[in-house]
Amino acid sequence: MSHESYDDTYIRGILNTVKTIAMVGVSPKDSRPSYFAFKYLLERGYRMIPVNPGLADKDLLGQKAYARLADIPEPVDMVDIFRASPFVLPIVEDALKMQPRPRVVWMQLGIRNDAAAALAEQNGIKVVMNRCPKIEYGRLSSEISWMGVNSRTLTSKRAQISGRGIQRMSLNRTTTAGGATPGAERAFREDSGGD
Repeated sequence: MSHESYDDTYIRGILNTVKTIAMVGVSPKDSRPSYFAFKYLLERGYRMIPVNPGLADKDLLGQKAYARLADIPEPVDMVDIFRASPFVLPIVEDALKMQPRPRVVWMQLGIRNDAAAALAEQNGIKVVMNRCPKIEYGRLSSEISWMGVNSRTLTSKRAQISGRGIQRMSLNRTTTAGGATPGAERAFREDSGGD
């Protein structure tokens, strides 16, 4: 697979199907991008697992931290890597030892390791490089539009109010750069009065 660009349906498919994300290299400092991404995804309903040797056996935003991927006692759908490119291959090798294996390896903005990506893909794991799931979620859900950024997402539907009274968009939107998900197509038919 080419990792120069990703179709919106590929990214949306990942974000709609993963439930548990292990974030390797997350920082407890609230001024760091990894902390922002961790908190954002946690607030969107993902089960977030912090992985950082300096946080082992502590909590980050109420989530128990682990020193290594091998220490996590539950299945993980996605490994989100917040480490520099030279450190990615050993993390992917550790992910391949997990049982069951994660379905996705995601390398954050500025992180690219083609050898690690090839190894993951050879073992049936989807890969995203040089992207942030927080940004992609915000773009594909149109939440990023609230800040004046053109997300290329078109919708006339209001955002849903979560159980905590917070307005949240869903990923079931149509973008002008990519196709729609089945949920978005179903919602469009319902809004249009179709079957």
